[in-house]
Amino acid sequence: MSVVSRIQALGRSALALARGSRDLAALFLSTLRGVARGRRRPGETVAQMYEIGNRSFLFVAVTLGAIGMVMVYQTALQLERITGDLSLVGPEFLSLLVQDFGPTITALMLATRVGAGIAAEVGSMKVTEQIDALRMSGVSPVDYLIVPRLVASLVMTFALAIFGTAIAYGAGGITAYVSYDLNPRMYFDVSQVTLADVGLGAVKTATYGLAIPVISGFCGLRARGSSEGVGRATTEAVIGSSLAVIILNFVISGLGIYGLGLVEP
Repeated sequence: MSVVSRIQALGRSALALARGSRDLAALFLSTLRGVARGRRRPGETVAQMYEIGNRSFLFVAVTLGAIGMVMVYQTALQLERITGDLSLVGPEFLSLLVQDFGPTITALMLATRVGAGIAAEVGSMKVTEQIDALRMSGVSPVDYLIVPRLVASLVMTFALAIFGTAIAYGAGGITAYVSYDLNPRMYFDVSQVTLADVGLGAVKTATYGLAIPVISGFCGLRARGSSEGVGRATTEAVIGSSLAVIILNFVISGLGIYGLGLVEP
């Protein structure tokens, strides 16, 4: 491939990325307008809350519980070798969970399960022309499909992040007690958690809860062809949602720690 061809290919890729970003932003704004209008099928939001939250609980609980046990065990192991003082393991771990690990790991788990589900469902409707049928009936696909999932995702991401954080912290406390005989009163000390930690974690949770259904729905609405197109849209949704969570975590953490000075670096 010549240099000119490579430059042209790069230009086409950049143009496609710019158009995709524009369309994604337009879908996000349209979804927010749909939330404000409140035109949702009765019971649809509750059904999506069950699908997103209840069906993801065990997945999130097992993942965060295992991560909590491993992190506390490894942290205590290293501290015991260096200083022998394990008094701050619990408080510092809780602070890290509240402001970062709890919301972010939960969102990554939801990006894989919920993101794939939304993209597959919307993509299947797109390739079977059900989306076109909704438009011909005067129903907005965004209001019908994306808005209930966004509201449900926002609510249940908060609920799952809280439960996941509690499970990870509790599993870590059991590990510290069993493996290192760490006093539970010393471990379960919440004095290190500040209002800034809670605020930063809440902002991340809300942002993730908004991003995952919009990106997944966007990928589903772009599905083309048949089952192969749906599979491609599902893969793009998982990758896009997971990447969005990682990027948003980096940006929000940077703003919170260094930009606004909310949390000590």
